[in-house]
Amino acid sequence: MALPSNSAALRPFIKVTACYEKPSQIFGLLGSDTMIDQRTAPWAALLCRVTLGSLFIAHLYWKFAILDGGLDRWWTIFATNGYPSITPWYCISAECAGALFFIPGRYTRWVALYTLPLLGGAAQFWAVRKGFYFTGAGAELPVAWSILLMVQLLLGDGRYAATSRLISRSARSAG
Repeated sequence: MALPSNSAALRPFIKVTACYEKPSQIFGLLGSDTMIDQRTAPWAALLCRVTLGSLFIAHLYWKFAILDGGLDRWWTIFATNGYPSITPWYCISAECAGALFFIPGRYTRWVALYTLPLLGGAAQFWAVRKGFYFTGAGAELPVAWSILLMVQLLLGDGRYAATSRLISRSARSAG
């Protein structure tokens, strides 16, 4: 049996919930009741973009300067593990694209999409050989890196990106 809306049993509940107009007032959350804070989302995209670019730069530096045997040793790892000869070329091109384009914010979504298979392959490579966890140089880092790439793909360029709109605006104002 359903109670009518003016039932005496429901009146206190209706009065308590009616004093809160926004969900953020109930839980005491900061900001508005919107899902994405438009003030901080561009800064989050910038932070994600710079982090990803720095990771790609660090990984290229490791490959060229720190790894014993350098790039030649890294290149032979693919051949000894049975990967196609195009795989190291793709890996180098994806890492260079990430290092060159993420920090300035050019083609951010396209570069994230281009580099995502690289990290998916790295996660598979290490998961098969060492497992998932960091203790054995596992797949944990490539999985986390892949998630960052997906977040960047969804967020877009963010604050201070050298987008074509910014360049075209500055060219119009100069000329």
